[in-house]
Amino acid sequence: MTKYREILRLHSQGISSRNIAASLECSRNTIRAVLARAAEEGVIWPLPDEMTDRVLEQTLFGKQSKIRNYKIPDLEYLHQEMAKNGVTLTLLWKEYFEQCRLEGARPLMYSGFCYQYQQFAARHKATLHIEHKPGERLEVDWAGDTASLTDNISGKPIPVYVFVAILPCSGYAYAEGFLSQALESWITAHVNAYQFFGGVTRLLIPDNLKTGVEKADWYSPVINKTYHEMAEHYGSAVIPTGVRKPREKANVERAVGILSTWIIAALRNRQFFSLGELNEAMRHKLADFNRKPFQKKPGNRESAFAEELPFLMPLPPKPFELSTWKMATVQFNYHIACDKMNYSVPYEYIKHKVDVRLTRHMVEIFYQGTRIASHKRLYGNPGQYSTVPEHMPEKHRQYVQWNAERFIRWASDIGPHTEQAVKAIFASRKVEQQGYKTCIALLKLADSYSTGRLEAACEKALLYSSCPGFRSIHTILKTGSDKRVKEPAQKDGTGDQQFAFTRGNAYYGGKHDGE
Repeated sequence: MTKYREILRLHSQGISSRNIAASLECSRNTIRAVLARAAEEGVIWPLPDEMTDRVLEQTLFGKQSKIRNYKIPDLEYLHQEMAKNGVTLTLLWKEYFEQCRLEGARPLMYSGFCYQYQQFAARHKATLHIEHKPGERLEVDWAGDTASLTDNISGKPIPVYVFVAILPCSGYAYAEGFLSQALESWITAHVNAYQFFGGVTRLLIPDNLKTGVEKADWYSPVINKTYHEMAEHYGSAVIPTGVRKPREKANVERAVGILSTWIIAALRNRQFFSLGELNEAMRHKLADFNRKPFQKKPGNRESAFAEELPFLMPLPPKPFELSTWKMATVQFNYHIACDKMNYSVPYEYIKHKVDVRLTRHMVEIFYQGTRIASHKRLYGNPGQYSTVPEHMPEKHRQYVQWNAERFIRWASDIGPHTEQAVKAIFASRKVEQQGYKTCIALLKLADSYSTGRLEAACEKALLYSSCPGFRSIHTILKTGSDKRVKEPAQKDGTGDQQFAFTRGNAYYGGKHDGE
């Protein structure tokens, strides 16, 4: 699916169609078509909150026919003209476009024109000279050589990987050591680099390493989702370098070699027992490197950076918070399981696959790019649940709102014996929730047998047991024993029992009354 929202966002920041296409894994033709349709429909960034990705797609595009039969330019002629000073592909495309118009031929769009020439130039080992604009690019990479720490117990060396970032226009550099090249170190290095520079560039040029690019491809590289999210947070676009021969970031490649001498080699004979101590020493060496005078022009990298700094985009109010992405399926209990914890989503998404974004404090759940739920992240014993009542069906929501007080209040409306039976049920359970189903079933008997019969059945059941169960009360109602009339008690308190034998004083040898 084409990322129309991201195309509009990056275009609003002044990023070229070519760079947007490289960042979003689609052709420049598509970028131009999206921007043209957005202009026709009056769609501008920022988009309204109610405009989802699906609504945006329907707004921009209907059915379109594919255009074929283009006139292919003379690539040999283009190659010869590109060797001349001042000639650019933009100029040659305009000339080609005008020629096609005069001949009545169908011209290639600029993206297809450049693609044809790049294919031809690659076969002839041609490279393009790139002029760097201030504040436009930041090139990043890991240094090939490693620094080292000393284990304070065993004395063995611990490798430290050095991250390097450089602004090509001024040559101003940043370096920091990490104990691994994992995604967390990679993202943290970028965040610290942006803080060091005090601003953000429009383009971010990494190598094709796995922490930044999941699938390396010349035309449509797949950017790591967390890395892309970080770039979006800072308003930048990730454009990976070419595979195997990274000509697009030659500056950082040179800086890596120089910094290996200025920092790594210079500190090789010193012992460091903590990463903070090593990075502090690296900062002093880095400052010396940035103040080192240029050989062929006046000034140094630090003075050149002072002129480039106003062209950098401002930093966002808060630094980027590292997040990880996972995929989960919504279960029948309208929860997803993530890191052995359970988080609710609206029950309408049961059995749908969703994307889960985890940060240190939050868990956000997305369906087709739209956030459908968010929770505070759970820690501690596995198996915990975070449930939002609004995510539940109406019947389940009522069930969650039940408690012992509500059941007792419900039973008191029927009668005191029913209330006493419900209290006895809760008293016999270790956990309050264990008595909910029993009480529900008990109180529902009033719908089938009437409240009066239920009260009478509970009264009779309490004569047999101080804690009657549902089955005993239900049996009394089914057999109708609650309807039997009670016999009045005798005055002497003995009570008349049917079929009993009454023996007087004479039976035991005593005297009759009156004798």
